[in-house]
Amino acid sequence: MQEDDKHSGPGKNRGIYLLPNLFTTAGLFAGFYAIVAAMKGYFANAAIAIFVAMVADGLDGRVARLTNTTSAFGAQYDSLADMVGFGIAPALVIYSWALSQLGKIGWLAAFIYTAGTALRLARFNTQLGVVDKRYFYGLPSPAAAGVLAGMVWFARELSVDGHGLAWGVAIITAAMGCLMVTSFRYYSFKQLDLRKHVPFVAVVVVVLIFVFISVDPPSVLFFIFLFYALSGPVVSSWQFLQARRKNRKAKK
Repeated sequence: MQEDDKHSGPGKNRGIYLLPNLFTTAGLFAGFYAIVAAMKGYFANAAIAIFVAMVADGLDGRVARLTNTTSAFGAQYDSLADMVGFGIAPALVIYSWALSQLGKIGWLAAFIYTAGTALRLARFNTQLGVVDKRYFYGLPSPAAAGVLAGMVWFARELSVDGHGLAWGVAIITAAMGCLMVTSFRYYSFKQLDLRKHVPFVAVVVVVLIFVFISVDPPSVLFFIFLFYALSGPVVSSWQFLQARRKNRKAKK
């Protein structure tokens, strides 16, 4: 996912690392496919494509770090692919599925989500190496996309028409956009190092997670991402109340 600039002097050709960029391109393709599928009314396929983009996005960065092929080019390309896969695609899918009948309110809700994704990605890129890597500040765009895609997929599995849920969907869509630009902390899971030895029980836990998801992917994925999205404001509110109680006790 990186640009090879070791030999970037005059007269030298610049190249890019192929392997990580293949995963980024796969994520970009999945996001674009989600848009096309939604335009044709295949909303379940569109939602699944967004989750495929999520998997590709999770792999490209890890592959780049494991193979020592990180670069500025890869970072920028990844952000652009994320904007398509987790910003534009979910917004258009959710608009086509449910929000289109609300008129201006519907597309404004979709725009709030899209703008929130763009701002979230821009802030993330400018804070690299500055903030605590254990946490994301603001809901990560893949998680926000997971809520919307999971909601569409889950509803389609239940044969629920999105137009009947339009107002609720609009509120959730706008809320996801707003959560991305807040300062709520979300655990990043970046402390998990795949290159180190792990206890055998960790492998068992991973297997159980896959089994749990495979029982009913639409509902499980939707609720996992929804609970993660809610964890930021809930944990932040709890920490605020705890700090307030300590201050009161200190003053007594």
